[in-house]
Formats: sequence, C-alpha cells, structure tokens
Amino acid sequence: MKAIFIIVLVTISHMTYAARIKDITTIAGIRSNPLIGYGLVVGLDGSGDQTNQAPFTTESFLNMLKQFGIAIPAGARMQLKNVAAVAVHAELPAFAKPGQQIDVTVSSIGNSKSLRGGTLLMTPLKGADNNIYALAQGNLVVGGLGVEGQDGSKLTINIPSVGRIPNGANVERSVPTTFSTGHPIIFNLHQADFTTAKRIADSINDLLGPDVARAKDAMSIEVNAPKDTYQRVSFISLLENINIQPGEAAARIVINSRTGTIVVGSNVRVDPVAVTHGSLTVTVAEDIEVSQPEALGDGATVVLPKSNVTTEQQAKPMFKFAPGPTIDEVVRAVNEVGAAPGDLMAILEALKEAGALKAELVVI
Repeated sequence: MKAIFIIVLVTISHMTYAARIKDITTIAGIRSNPLIGYGLVVGLDGSGDQTNQAPFTTESFLNMLKQFGIAIPAGARMQLKNVAAVAVHAELPAFAKPGQQIDVTVSSIGNSKSLRGGTLLMTPLKGADNNIYALAQGNLVVGGLGVEGQDGSKLTINIPSVGRIPNGANVERSVPTTFSTGHPIIFNLHQADFTTAKRIADSINDLLGPDVARAKDAMSIEVNAPKDTYQRVSFISLLENINIQPGEAAARIVINSRTGTIVVGSNVRVDPVAVTHGSLTVTVAEDIEVSQPEALGDGATVVLPKSNVTTEQQAKPMFKFAPGPTIDEVVRAVNEVGAAPGDLMAILEALKEAGALKAELVVI
C-alpha cells in the first residue's frame, strides 16, 4: 500500500497583524475543574452488564435498592441485562454557580455493549478534594450503534458504549477563586514568548500609565488591578480587548511520521548546501518451472522455483541552495527535481543532521 503524504506550507507575512489579549492568554486562577462520579444506567434493551463478569454492577444495584427499603433474599440470582455500571465525568466551568447546568459524558466500565436508550440515575460528581459539586441524571444521547446477529456477525458504528447528557448535571457548589481578592492579575500566554510578553506589558502601560504591567517571564504578565470586585470586572474587560502584535514564532518544522504531514514555518532558513536524492527499487519476481521426464522414462515430475531480480534507480540531479534561502525556495527546488513529499521529509532530516537547517525539527 502506498502512503499518501501531505505538505502544509505555513507562510507568515511580515506585515503587522493584531490579536486581542483575551485570545492569546488566560488569567491565572480562573479555570475549569474536572468532576467524576460512579453511577448506574438503567432501561437498556438487554445490552447491560453481564453480572457474572461484572459483579460490582449487581452490588451497586443492591445497595441502591436498600436505600429504598427493598431487601433481596440471600442467594438470589439476578440477571441485570438492562443495567450497566458507568463512569460519569464533566467539566465545571469557572464561576459556575449553584443551580446552573453542565453537560456530562457517560462511559461504560463493565461489559455493556451499548448504552443506547438508557437513563442515568442520580449520580453525585466529585472534585479532586472529594467534595460533591454537581448531581447528574437524565437520558443518554448515544451517537454509536452496535448490532449483532445470531451467527456472530457484528456491525458497530462509532462507540455505542459512550453517551452524553446535555445539561445533564445541576451544579450544587461553586469553586472559590482568587479573582475577588486584592492580588495582582496575572495573564498567562498560551505559548511562551518573551517578545509577546513584553509587547503586552508595553501596550497596557501605554494605555494606563507606567509600571501598571510587568512581564515576569516568557509566560506571565503581572498587572496591578483594583481591589473592588466590580472595578476588577471592568478593568479586565478593558485589558482583554487590547490589540497587540504577537512575536513571530520560532523557526520550526513539524513532521507527522504516521500520516506523512509536514508543516514548515516561514522563518526556516538553510545554509549553502548541495543536495542529491535518489531511490533504488529492487523487484523480486518468483516464477515456477515444471520439469517433466521423457515418455516411458524413469524420472519424476519436478517443480523448480525461478527468481527474477531486477533493480531500477531513478536519476535525480543535484541541486544547490544559495546562502539563506527561504522555505519557499527550498520547496520549489525539491519540486523541480520531482521529489515526492516523502523525499522532502528525508531531505529535511538530512539537512538537520548536516547542520544546514536553521530550524527545530519536531517529529510526532
């Protein structure tokens, strides 16, 4: 099977372009928090857990019945084909208040084949501190489909053992933040860059006065803010809409070795170097010859293998890069000699080893 390669050439113009501070930063202490819980999904059409292989499902179901005063005789055998044990997880947004609703994801943890048509019973969702922050319950929306015939044939579309419940959890407790305290506000860049951090600090100081903002490092910008909560809201609203010119990204080439995708930044440069690239193809063909004895002879029929080995080498001319060529010139030179994207991947790796490629080469 031939691999299909894709080249993505990223060209960044040297013209000034602006980005809002809110699009390239986050505010320290303001983030979402993961929640997780364990529950039961009921109402399945025979696709629940097999209790002999998932005993925790039966135990969980019996514990739930005890809460309603229902006792099951000891030694009773239960086949809960319509019940499945599930893990429930969600993200609690920053500033979420009690009474608000959030989406939840429900995943089977037993051997249930499908959660389609099931209903999640009330499940508490806990945070990392083991406190309950939300309660989840509702009907599942399952995008997958699984069908199995009596002869063992199966058809599965997507993943039927995972579903979602939009607005399926009610927030019961909010997470405290440092937003309302009198500490300075810290903006953290999505990607660390000293130039961008300095430009953000300079833009804020130009608007509000000197020494209001300070770039602590390549990631964080500290800003003095009002202590009053209402004033802090207006203050951050003003800051996050300031337009700044981010610093240019470092020269980098990213190669996905699995898909053959190559992403090359525009700041990549190559020192003077000569490159030649060819390929040698070896083909081995196996034939069979049959040797038969003469009529009325004593010999026997013999099958003899016959191998034909041929080689073919493509003639690729050598090409030379002038001092400091741009990546556009590199790609153009490679394309002129007919090199495929897979060849470009090998050439870039060789240039890096030779010390001629002035860029970071990242293979994922």
